[in-house]
Amino acid sequence: MIAIVDYELGNLGSVEKALLRVGCDARLTQDPQAILAADGIVVPGVGAFGDCMRSLTRFGLADVIREGIAAGKPFLGICLGLQVLFEESEESPGVPGLGVFAGKVQLFRHDLKIPQIGWNQIAIRGGPPPHLAGMPDGSYVYFVHSYHVVPADESIIATTTDYGYEFASSVWRDNVFACQFHPEKSQHVGLQILDNFRLEVARRAGGVS
Repeated sequence: MIAIVDYELGNLGSVEKALLRVGCDARLTQDPQAILAADGIVVPGVGAFGDCMRSLTRFGLADVIREGIAAGKPFLGICLGLQVLFEESEESPGVPGLGVFAGKVQLFRHDLKIPQIGWNQIAIRGGPPPHLAGMPDGSYVYFVHSYHVVPADESIIATTTDYGYEFASSVWRDNVFACQFHPEKSQHVGLQILDNFRLEVARRAGGVS
């Protein structure tokens, strides 16, 4: 089972439908025990960094996510689910993130229109994570965001995207993959990424997710 963390914000339903479409046993849940018992964890999100962190803390889910990641469970973060993995965000000064990765989230620093809304390309860095298996370099995916992550350790950057300048559009380390773009809105490319996540969950669980 793949647990979609339900913190009552964002695009939870559309992510659930997309995961079900690729054959996942995906369930929305706020139950800490169900999340920790799951084979994989997904944190989607659309909205403000501070609102997300306050909701996760209010439902007792921030520590659960950290514990699940530390235990080696496959983790997929989408949009805000990527940003909250970092230590802080300019969007919500004084609100700490999950701190899974060192670094911050910052507002785009250019004169182009923000938020970036629409299709843009991803450039794959180095050996791709299993989540991007079969993805041609330069594939188009769908973005909606005004802020982007700035990892302290650039080795975790899995893809970059150019919008005024190059920024990290996804990160990967061990069991954690998180992307700024929306796989659930990225048609066949996004569905392939979600299916790759399903396969990675099954591989690590030693069976079918």
